[in-house]
Amino acid sequence: MSVLVHVATALPDAARPAVLRREAETAGARLAFLQGGEPTLTHVLDLLHADGVREVRLEPVSTDDLTYARSWVGRVAGHWHRQQIDPPVIRFGERTITGREAPLSSPAWDAPPPYRHHLLLCRGPRCSARGADETYRALVGALVAHRLTDSDVLMAQTGCLFPCNHGPVAVVHPDGTWYGPVRPGDAARLVGEHLRAGRPVDDLRLGSRPAATEGEA
Repeated sequence: MSVLVHVATALPDAARPAVLRREAETAGARLAFLQGGEPTLTHVLDLLHADGVREVRLEPVSTDDLTYARSWVGRVAGHWHRQQIDPPVIRFGERTITGREAPLSSPAWDAPPPYRHHLLLCRGPRCSARGADETYRALVGALVAHRLTDSDVLMAQTGCLFPCNHGPVAVVHPDGTWYGPVRPGDAARLVGEHLRAGRPVDDLRLGSRPAATEGEA
């Protein structure tokens, strides 16, 4: 028996599980998440192995970064394969997972990078619905434009950060400065003024203006 598994590879996928499950059901596939959601890819592989499935086909379904998908789906599946006795055949595109894939560990990942600021962007359901995906792309573009690397600003997308009425919400640490709503058009100022020049952007800070109400544009 061969089973198709849709692998959701992007962190924002955790905010849209119902859509991904419907798509998987339509394709006759199981759904697994590489990050941020449940069930994880390794958990789904555990269940299929326990059910006696002898062939698994993995298909990334949610990222436009095919290099990322090929790398990390392969790494995670290879890590799982190495831990099993008599594992099923795992097909991933034109590849067959052998357990000889790159490991999950590397000397380069042994310690946190020496970043100056930690930028957190909420990707919870409400912030995602209010355009946090576009805000994320704009922030990444602004970091690149200012030549800020992980040694300067370590950026991470998160689950719900609260307070949701101000979404999309962003937080800068160690300053403890909360921003929201952060729109794509705000990204250049947040990065240029706060993360590069060290001056918080007062008109974007939470508490500096009234909260948006449900239904506002």
